[in-house]
Amino acid sequence: MPNEPANASKAELRRLFRQRRHQLLTTTAAGLQQSALADLPALLSGGGRLGLYWPLPGEVDLLGLAEEPQLRGRLALPRVQQNALHYQSWRRGDALASDATGIPAPAAGEALPPGELALILAPALAFDRRGIRLGYGGGWFDRLRSQPAWRRVPALAVLPQACLLEQLPADPWDVPFDGWLDERGVHWLQPV
Repeated sequence: MPNEPANASKAELRRLFRQRRHQLLTTTAAGLQQSALADLPALLSGGGRLGLYWPLPGEVDLLGLAEEPQLRGRLALPRVQQNALHYQSWRRGDALASDATGIPAPAAGEALPPGELALILAPALAFDRRGIRLGYGGGWFDRLRSQPAWRRVPALAVLPQACLLEQLPADPWDVPFDGWLDERGVHWLQPV
């Protein structure tokens, strides 16, 4: 994991890694998708749902997991509503509507309790050895995962391997992730 410019702010790192990730995805997106297809179904063999994300431009699209027989009916997408992120069940073809942040999310359905999710995936611009994820700065995943029941749901950042760092700047409210998914597979910071 390389180091980045010392004393760079999160805003500067966001600009740098948004550009880096965008450039890398032309060569790594297929590998990331293959890693997800190869590794994730086995991680969910005990039951529970996979919390995906709706891919924005420059993010890895993992919605193809909806076609995996062992995952059909076991996916969920986040929805930001009333200043909180929650998950709702999702199947390909379900009606979508923009959530409070303008991202497509399930248009109908109840918020799922944390016990129904077995794993959460979140897109990342960068990630470090302590589990600190650099996202877009909204704090949605940190607020969700600051709740003890949600913190117990394993969470992986999704990003190209070249966006891994030794250390990112961290704020007191940052909730570390449990590992990451890159084009080489799933990597846990601690044995699961």
